[in-house]
Amino acid sequence: MPSPEAVTAALVVIGDEILSGRTKDVNIGATADFCTELGIELTEVRVVSDVEDDIIAAVNAVRARYTYVFTTGGIGPTHDDITADAIAKAFGVALPINAEARAMLEARWTQTGTEVNEARLRMARIPEGGTLIVNSVSAAPGFRIGNVHVMAGVPKIMLAMLEAIAPTLQGGRKIKSVTIRCRVGEGTIGGPLGQLQGEFPDVKMGSYPQMGQTFVMTELVLRSSDEARLAEAASRVREMVAEAHRAAGLSPDVEAY
Repeated sequence: MPSPEAVTAALVVIGDEILSGRTKDVNIGATADFCTELGIELTEVRVVSDVEDDIIAAVNAVRARYTYVFTTGGIGPTHDDITADAIAKAFGVALPINAEARAMLEARWTQTGTEVNEARLRMARIPEGGTLIVNSVSAAPGFRIGNVHVMAGVPKIMLAMLEAIAPTLQGGRKIKSVTIRCRVGEGTIGGPLGQLQGEFPDVKMGSYPQMGQTFVMTELVLRSSDEARLAEAASRVREMVAEAHRAAGLSPDVEAY
């Protein structure tokens, strides 16, 4: 659960190609890294199909809950690129061709000798009240309206758009993490770890079995924006792990593994 003062975000990944498995999403990880660096807690990710009502429902649900919403996909020139249409309807505004966006695109098309046509001009449609997100890779802009940031699905372009919006975002306290290695299984330390989580509700504690080893190994990851509480919780978890090691006839030195 985010703290009351936390800066939070949700990501809506849009596209049938993601849900069908044809395209393997990499934007979730990139957005998570981006948010972590800025001290923004990425709290929810939704993947929705190219269905206007589904996009509207997803965006309206998350924009009411989080500080920022990011969307990826569906802002190209083809008939199934309907994200701009859906966002305009979610906000109840018109979707005209934006003069600034058109100028950006036509300048690039002049350089590349690309024909201006109706399909390509779809990429210049921006919801009324929206502001442009610069695309330094291929010129076709994303846009921001309210707390929603609409970006391309192509990973290289999406990353460029994240860089463009970074200075406009208010970050929070950065999350720190501590990893403690444990030589017993999750079932052994599950109870004690749950008790410690109850004592430190402000420190997230996760348990991650490490596969492919010739011996049992579990990594316990603690995360918090409060370094003092994180250190206190980590000390208690190390004590718990050392005791579990002793009970299993292993070295209690948790740093030895």
